[in-house]
Amino acid sequence: MQSWPRITTRLAEWRAMGRLLRHAPRALRPSAPWNASRLLAERAAQDPTGTGLLYLDRRFTWSELDRSVDRTARALQDSGVGPGDVVSLLMDNRPEFLFAVTALSRLRAVGALINTNVTGRALEHAIGVGKPRLVLAGAEHAEKLREVLPTLAGLGREGVLAWRDEGAPAPSDLASFDALLEAAAPAPADVGPPRADECMCYIYTSGTTGLPKAAIIRNQRWLLAGALFGSAVLELGRGDVVYVPLPLYHSNAMFAGWGAALVTGAGMALRRKFSASQFWNDVQRFDASAFVYIGELCRYLLNQPERPEERSHRLRVITGNGLRPDIWARFQERFRVPLIREFYGATEGNTPLVNMIGRPGMVGRLQPSQAVARCDLETGEILRGPDGRCERVRPGETGLLLGRIGGITSYDGYVDAEATRRKILTDVFRPVDRWFNTGDLVLFHEDGWISFADRVGDTFRWKGENVSTNEVAEILNGSPGVLESNVFGVQVPGAEGRAGMACLRCGADFSLEKFTAYVIERLPLYQRPYFLRLLDDEMRITGTFKQQKTDYRREGYDPAQVRDPLYFFDGEGFAPLDADLFEALQAGRIALR
Repeated sequence: MQSWPRITTRLAEWRAMGRLLRHAPRALRPSAPWNASRLLAERAAQDPTGTGLLYLDRRFTWSELDRSVDRTARALQDSGVGPGDVVSLLMDNRPEFLFAVTALSRLRAVGALINTNVTGRALEHAIGVGKPRLVLAGAEHAEKLREVLPTLAGLGREGVLAWRDEGAPAPSDLASFDALLEAAAPAPADVGPPRADECMCYIYTSGTTGLPKAAIIRNQRWLLAGALFGSAVLELGRGDVVYVPLPLYHSNAMFAGWGAALVTGAGMALRRKFSASQFWNDVQRFDASAFVYIGELCRYLLNQPERPEERSHRLRVITGNGLRPDIWARFQERFRVPLIREFYGATEGNTPLVNMIGRPGMVGRLQPSQAVARCDLETGEILRGPDGRCERVRPGETGLLLGRIGGITSYDGYVDAEATRRKILTDVFRPVDRWFNTGDLVLFHEDGWISFADRVGDTFRWKGENVSTNEVAEILNGSPGVLESNVFGVQVPGAEGRAGMACLRCGADFSLEKFTAYVIERLPLYQRPYFLRLLDDEMRITGTFKQQKTDYRREGYDPAQVRDPLYFFDGEGFAPLDADLFEALQAGRIALR
C-alpha cells in the first residue's frame, strides 16, 4: 500500500500534467503556427487593457505591448531583417528588450541574447558565433561594443544599431535605432505564418568553464517551457503577476517569466538588475503572486537585515533552480513563502525535472525518458561493462544524469555542430540509442527522487575519496559568520589528486578559531579544506548568479597572485600562508596530513 507522501506526490504530478496539456498542444506539432509574437497578438485581442508588463512606475497593457512590438518589427524590417536572419541583442532588462525579442519573433527572425556582463574576447566570440545580420544594442553598452567592432567580420559601425536608454541620446558614432523607429510604419509587412520548429533565439551557456556556447531555442521548446512554468508550476492566470529580477538573456527569465506570462495572460514585473535591498519593496509594489529565482539570489536575500516588507506580500509560489538544502527551510520560514517548486533543466538540455510538492533539497522525480548512469565521479566519463553497455545507479548512489533523445525529448544543441556532437552519448543501454549528457552529477533517492550533487569537473578526488564541492560548501555555509563559500580542488606538488580550497565571504562575527573547530567537528579529514581565502570583496559570480570557480582555481593559494588573506590547514589549525610557506609547499617540504 502506498504511503500518503507518495500518493500526494503522484496527485501533484498528475494535476500538473493536466494543467500543462491545456496549453501544450499548440507546440507539439512542428508545423503549428505558434510563436511568441502570435501569443502576444492573442493576448492583445482577448485582453487588450489587461496588464502585460510592469517596469519601474510604468504599466503596459497587452495592446500597448503589441503595438510597440509591431513598430519595432517594422524598424528592424526596414533595416533588412527578415525570416531566418540573426540579430544579436545586447541590452539591460528594460521593456525595449522584450519589444525587440518579440519583434524578431514577429519577423520569424532569430534573437541572439548576449550576456551583458561579457566584454572583450568573450563578447567578440558571443556575437561572432551567431553570425548576425545586425547588432541591436542598448546605448548603455555602446562602449564595450566599440572595443570589439574592428574584430567582427562583416559588421562595421553601420551594422550596429543603438537604442536610447532612459531618455539619454543614442551614441553619435553608431546608427540610431530610435530614428528608425520614428520613421517606421505602424506595422511590418507580412512574412507568413511561423512554425513551431523554427528557431526563436540563441541563449548562451554561462561560460563558467570556457567561452559561452549558443544554445538553439526553437519556438516549440520555448512554448512548451512557457506552458510548463506558467500553467503547471506557477499556476498563473489573469490577475497574477510574476516578478522577474533575473536577466532576460537567461533561460529562467525567458521561459518562466516572459514565456509563462504570454502563455497564461498573467502580468510580468521586470527589474533592470537584481537588488537584494529593494527586492521585497518590488514584490509589494508590483503585488507579485510569484517570482523566479536562482539559488544564490535567495542566499543574498537571507543575508539582508530583516524588514517588514519581507513578510507582508501575496506570494503563493516561487520557482527556480539552485536553492541549496542548507538555506531552503530558513528561506521559506523567514519570508513566509507557501510553496517552493525547485526545478532542474539545462538551457540546451532535454531533461526537465520539477519538484511539485516542495520537498526540500530535491529537484524532482526521475522521468521515463531519463536515467542516472554510473560514471567516474571525478571525470564524468560513463562506465561501461564488458558488453559495452552502461548501468543505472541504485537509490543512495550518485551518477550522471542523462536524457533520452527522441520524440518530444528532442535535443537541438548548439550553433556549433561539434559542441552539439560532444554532448551526445550512443549505445548507452541498448544498441544505437542516443542520450543527452547533462554534465551534471545527481544523487538518486528512493521512489525516483533526484537531488543535485555537482557539475562534472567540480567533484575532485583526494585521499582515495571523491569530494563533492557542493556538499562541502553546504556544510561550510552553516559555520557561524560564513555568508557564502565557494569550494574547489587545487593541485599541490607531490600530492596525488587535488586538495580542497575554500573562498569564504564572511560577516563581522566570523572567527577563524571557531571556524577551525567547526571544520574539524563537521568534516571528515578528506573533505576538510587545506587552503582558505577570506574574501575582502564580493564573491565573483556570473551574470546569472553562478559562482565563478575557474579564476579562483587558477589563482589558487599563491600569495603573489592573491591579495586576500590566505591560510593553510596544518592538521590542527589554519596558519597564515605567506611566501615562505608557499615555497615550502611547492618544494614538497610540507606533507598534507
